[in-house]
Amino acid sequence: MGQKVNPRAFRQTTTYKSASRWFASRQVFARNLQTDVEIRKYIRNKFRDGGVALIEIDLSVEDLNVTVHTSKPGVIIGRGGANIEELKKDVKRIFFGSEKMKVNINIQELRDPDQSAELIVQSIRDQLEARVRFRRAMKRALESVMRSGAEGCRIQIAGRLNGAEIARTEKVSQGRLPLHTLRANIDYSRGIAKTIYGVIGIKVWVYSGESFGNEEEEEVKPKKSRRPQQRKRKKSAYKPDAGDKTATILRKKVDVEKEKAEKIVPVVPSEETNS
Repeated sequence: MGQKVNPRAFRQTTTYKSASRWFASRQVFARNLQTDVEIRKYIRNKFRDGGVALIEIDLSVEDLNVTVHTSKPGVIIGRGGANIEELKKDVKRIFFGSEKMKVNINIQELRDPDQSAELIVQSIRDQLEARVRFRRAMKRALESVMRSGAEGCRIQIAGRLNGAEIARTEKVSQGRLPLHTLRANIDYSRGIAKTIYGVIGIKVWVYSGESFGNEEEEEVKPKKSRRPQQRKRKKSAYKPDAGDKTATILRKKVDVEKEKAEKIVPVVPSEETNS
């Protein structure tokens, strides 16, 4: 039975970079890891409707840099940056207390929010919690992804769908999804929707083309024909000199004269003419 691997973790060294960039000794590693997880959870809960797709954390001894990638930067920034200042104070007070720590919050707007797996999961979650039919929610999400220019998408949900007594799994997909190709740019996310019938799990894969590091994506080469190709005759490497060319021309002239001589028939005088 095939084992399912997280596509982002599988491509951590080729296509994606880690969202947590910090180093710690063995004594404080567990504490830093817990702080990292709690900061992400706090920001997502505080801006549940802010379209937060990714949170990057750079932590050093005295600096904490948090970069929030969102589709709605205005919701997180607030009027005159009021929400950002409030978020800085809350993070400093809740997670570091009296420690000397400088907190910086950066906001970046997503280029293609329709191709973000995390935002698609959030959209489907909100629709399921609002009692929208699961097939309609999946179809809407799939159409918006493919309309945005993605090359492939798969959406899977599992649980007591439409209040059924027996849980089941439903999935829809379109386009290509090369999960074994390391250079494939596949975004993956999962989440849950809390309904009156129980928890429904949501998984989304989005394939946006191949990634070649910092280089731009190359055009896909056309497939070669499978017909067997005819063998090409090897050309002789011999190249005649000027003298050889002259000899060839003379030989051709001699052959032409011989042909003319063979065509000429000698006239034999008859007996009547002699008499």
